[in-house]
Parts: sequence; C-alpha cells; structure tokens
Amino acid sequence: MPRTYPPTPDFPDDGGAERAVWEALREQLPDEAVVCHGVHLQEGDQEYEIDLLVAWPGVGVAAIEVKGGHIERADGAWYQGSGPARHRIDPVAQVQGSRHALQALLQERGELASRARTAHLVAFPHRYVSGGWDSLDLPRDMLIGRDDLERSGGVAEHVKHAVERHGQGYEPLDHAAVDGLVDLIAGGFPSQSEHLTRAVEHETRLEQMTRDQVRILDALSQVRRMRVLGGAGSGKTYLALEQARRRTRAGERVALLCYSRGLGRYFQRITAMWPRRERPAYVGLFHDLPVSWGAAGGRDDDPDYWERHLPLELGRLAGERAPEELFDAVVVDEAQDFGDLWWPSLLRCLRDAECGGVYAFLDDAQRVFPRDGRVPLELTPVTLDENLRSTKQIAQVFGSLSPAVVKPRGLDGPPVRLVDVPADEALDAADDAVEALLDEGWDPGDVVLLATGRRHPEQVNEVELGGHAAYWDAFFAQQDVFYGHVLGFKGLERPVVVLAVNGIRDVERARKMLYTGLSRARTLLVVVGDRSWIEEIGGEAVRKRLEKAEAWLPAV
Repeated sequence: MPRTYPPTPDFPDDGGAERAVWEALREQLPDEAVVCHGVHLQEGDQEYEIDLLVAWPGVGVAAIEVKGGHIERADGAWYQGSGPARHRIDPVAQVQGSRHALQALLQERGELASRARTAHLVAFPHRYVSGGWDSLDLPRDMLIGRDDLERSGGVAEHVKHAVERHGQGYEPLDHAAVDGLVDLIAGGFPSQSEHLTRAVEHETRLEQMTRDQVRILDALSQVRRMRVLGGAGSGKTYLALEQARRRTRAGERVALLCYSRGLGRYFQRITAMWPRRERPAYVGLFHDLPVSWGAAGGRDDDPDYWERHLPLELGRLAGERAPEELFDAVVVDEAQDFGDLWWPSLLRCLRDAECGGVYAFLDDAQRVFPRDGRVPLELTPVTLDENLRSTKQIAQVFGSLSPAVVKPRGLDGPPVRLVDVPADEALDAADDAVEALLDEGWDPGDVVLLATGRRHPEQVNEVELGGHAAYWDAFFAQQDVFYGHVLGFKGLERPVVVLAVNGIRDVERARKMLYTGLSRARTLLVVVGDRSWIEEIGGEAVRKRLEKAEAWLPAV
C-alpha cells in the first residue's frame, strides 16, 4: 500500500468522485509510491490546487484533476451536470496549469523531483469512456473513466502509461526525489522526524502482514510433517508459535523447541500469556528437554556434551518415559541449528514415531554454527519467499547474501548507514553510533548493538551479574539499549540494529554471520566495520547494495 498524505483526506461533496480515484490508487499502486490529496500551490499571485498527486519511484509524477457527475464534450468544450445545473468547465487547462506551477516551484527550490518525468491526467469516475474516444487536448490514455476504475489495476496502469508516454522531464523519479517532494508538500518536516514516523508505520504494517501468514497453516492443516524453509524476516518464528498453539488447542501434547537461549526465552514469555488450553507441554531449548528428564548438566565450553552426549541422552531417556510424558507433535524453530544426532532422538520423543507431527522451520542461509545437520525425515516442503520484517533498504542488503530470491514486502525506510572503520575499532565506533541515534530521538528500547566477534563488555557484565534469564528478560522489557552477539540473536529482532563487524572467528561462515546480523533490523540498520572486508566477503551483490548506503560519521 502506498503512503498517503494526508492519511485520511477530507473529500469534497462530489458524489464520491475524488474518493473513488484515491481508493483505486491506494489499492493498486506499489508500496514505494505516494498519493497526495488536495495539494495547494502558490506561484506568485496565482493559486492552484491538484486534486490528486502521484509520486511513483522509477516512473515519475502525475497530477490528476477529478470531475464527478455527468461530463460531456460538445462543440470543442467540456460541460458538467445536466439540465439547469449544466455548466462549462475546463479540466484540462486546470490540471495543466497546476502541473506547470508544480514543476516551476520544484525547480525554484532545487528539488530533485523537478527533473522527473511529469504528466497530467483527468479523471471522470462517474462516466464510461469508450476505448476509441480521443481528443486533441486530452488523448484517451490521459483520461481515466469509470471503466478504468472497474478494471483491475486500470487506474495505476493509466497513470504509469501517461507519465511514460507524455511526461515532461528527462529522468524517472528516484526515492530521494520522492522524499524531498513529500517533505515539501507535507509541510517540510525534518527528515529524521519522517524516519521516526515511518518507523511506527512500518511496525504496524509488519504486524498486519505477519498475521496474514497464518493462512499458510490453514491450507496445510492436515499435513502432519512439514519443512518450512524461508529467509530471515519471512515469518517463520510466528508460524512456529502459531502451529504449536493450534496443535495444542486441538488436544495434542506438543513440544516447542529451539536452540538459542534468547529465542527460547521469547517462546516461554509469549506462550505464558496464552490461555492454558493453548500452552504447549514443553517450551524452550532442545538441550533443556533431556536435562528436565534427568540428564546430567555439562560445561558451556564442552562441544562434545552439547553435540553428542545430550542428544544421545535424549533418545535414551525418551525410551524410558511413559507414553503420557511423550509428545503428539514437535515444532522446531531455527531447525538448521541442530546436528544430525538430535533428530533420531527427537523421533523417539513422539508417542507415534511414524505418524506423529514434526514441523521444522529453518533458513539454510543462517547456518552460523560449525555443523551441517540435516533433517533426516521426509517432510512436506513449504517455501516462504517474502521478507515481511524489514524495510526494503535493509532486505535488499542482506538479501544479496542469500542464495534464495526473497521479495521485500516492507515499506521504504531510511538508507542503511555505514561507518567504515577497522575491525578492531568497530565496538568503540558502534558505541558512538548508539549515542548518536539516541540523540536523534530513537527510543533506547528500540536499539540493539550486535557484535560478530568479541562480545561487547556490557553483554559480558550483564550475563555475569544477573545470569542468562535476567539478561534476556531485560531484552524483552525493551527499556534500554541491548548488547548482544549475532550467534545468540537468531530468531530475534529490533527496529534499530547497530552491527559491529569486529571480526568473525570462523571465516568459512562469515557470509552467513553477516547475513544473520544484517537481517535482525526492521527499520534502521547501521553497519560498523571495515567496508572493504565486508564487500570482499559479501561479493559484488553486496558491494552494489552498499553503494546506496549512507556513509556516516556519528558525532557524539
């Protein structure tokens, strides 16, 4: 859905003519476009008004004059109304004059949009117009009739064709030009205020689109074994939660599992707010399940304990459980994190190893741990190919690191910011970036600083003082800036992410680490590190995306 200014226009009493065209544009134009209603212009002592103004990146600008009621052309003139109310009008001259005034004002102020292709159109939303109709002052492809409104996509197609064929100007409209035009029309609010406002709008849209994803589960409600593969921000975690809730509500005993502590704590907090009849029987880390059944604890720095001992213990302990302690279905989020030994043991946790429900949600591009476990089961494949979480600018940057093609569905947002410093200076520079963002007006609870190498001292201190549970509860409280590491932040997100690329231990997985870190941001992404190294790891696609990034030197 395009941006609209004002968001809810005050339409005139014209039989719904302007509203009809406005609603068609709102439904048909792409997300990056803008529709303005009632644009008033003052050029010298002349006043102008544009009923509807469309700014469409990659296409251009269109000024639209709307006339409702009965319209006819007779003896070379235009008439509106019938009987005693019939009167002469000149919609073409009106919109031509307004369009010329707009172009002159944009040029006078040095706006980029002054160079864009600009055309005018006239809309008669209550009048059917045959395809063969034509006039010297108003060709059919510059006239929107009732038949165009009734045809799917007809109004947007008309606008695009008119601008590309009749537009005056020598280049398409780019995003920077649109932002300048909007600032001018909407009252010239500072660009940072616009970014903060758009952040709220993006969050609302994200919630709506993510909720729409549940239709996938509706269509696959009878499938007992499912492998859901999707890129970062495609809604996998939301679907995993919803699937666990649905299976529990249907009377099944369900385990909802993941690998990382942060995501596990998130699951526990969310499910605790559900009605009791919808809460899964087990929610949390895969590793904690065998411990809860009696497995001995181990050291964090002992990979053999986590990757061999615990999964084998899970299988052994599951074989000793009574049927009522096992599960009818298991839901695994971030399933790519688990090694091969976990999966046979997981099947032993099912009451029915052959037909029990297995729902695995994963993203192969986020295999950031030094193992390549595969789900050794025949699962119905489901692919999510849209990014719902991030703005287009963020999704395009991290999407260039993924082998899969993911369509960005988020709104336009501020450009990605890049602070080019050596890796050993990245943490200090990231601290400066955080302070500068807070000075700009970003809420501290919306900001997270993630490291790729050595952990930030704040993270180390918080975990040592309060333990992992308190550390993650502070993240979910969203009251202050959060300090974390890419490896522990999988499945989580924040509106603003400052990614400190301060080294990566396993260079072979550097691309996946970058992909995971870059994809945690929803609205604003700040990358802090050695640009040349990042481009070397990311390749040509990343280099091209970073050409559009804003080189930033935060002043604090």
